[in-house]
Amino acid sequence: MYEHGHPKHRIRGGPIKHEQVQPQRAMEIRHVKIVAMNASAKSIAENVARVRERIARAAERASRQPEEITLVAVSKTFPAEAIRAAYEAGVRHFGENRVQEFETKRRALADLQGATWHMIGHIQGNKARKVVELFSRVDSVDRLAIAGKIEAAISENASARKLPVLIEMNVGGEETKSGVEESELAKIAEDVVRRCPHLDLLGLMAIPPYAEGAEQTRPYFRGLCESLDALRQKLGIALPVLSMGMSHDFEVAIEEGATEVRIGTAIFGERHKMQ
Repeated sequence: MYEHGHPKHRIRGGPIKHEQVQPQRAMEIRHVKIVAMNASAKSIAENVARVRERIARAAERASRQPEEITLVAVSKTFPAEAIRAAYEAGVRHFGENRVQEFETKRRALADLQGATWHMIGHIQGNKARKVVELFSRVDSVDRLAIAGKIEAAISENASARKLPVLIEMNVGGEETKSGVEESELAKIAEDVVRRCPHLDLLGLMAIPPYAEGAEQTRPYFRGLCESLDALRQKLGIALPVLSMGMSHDFEVAIEEGATEVRIGTAIFGERHKMQ
């Protein structure tokens, strides 16, 4: 399993080749659209192996070790069987973005020892308690209000724990995406550290604007890494995690310092758009 590393090696890289994946069909479960598992456990294992090879090559280009990069399999909309297949292929980190959907799947995955469940989607205030109950980590803290609600939900529990979190940044200034603006980052991070003792701030996460060519995302990844470096200096804490890069651009993200990459399509196949 890949562990967190310090994002300090960055290089310029060439274009990335895209892998072809098989389409999936979808089925409706409790009003949550989950894709039926067309891919076999063997094909998912093969996809995981290919992704790890690509991670290793990108790390080598950046004079880094593959072990510095954590692979987070983005399993949203895919069934529990697909998650189990990825787990059996060695994946231990999984990303979900809908509380109701994951609650349905979590019961079927209770036996997966050592699995880390990442909440990577926008969190509604009324879902904070359920997020604390279901997830190992929250990678999408996008405003102080939701950090406060998560803090309150943990504090209400007698066995209060320290919940690892990332602050999500909106690096492209897109109105359709959640995330903290650069100008607000330092204040929100300081408030999370000072006012939320049950939240363990580990770093930053972002999704840059989509681009056909992976190289077009490089400036956003580089800027996010620079924001993390500045935040470390401001807060005086380690902040070891930089979560950026998806199936179409994760190699560039690794070259620019990612310590976590979030991969869905390249492992599980294409997902249908939510209706």
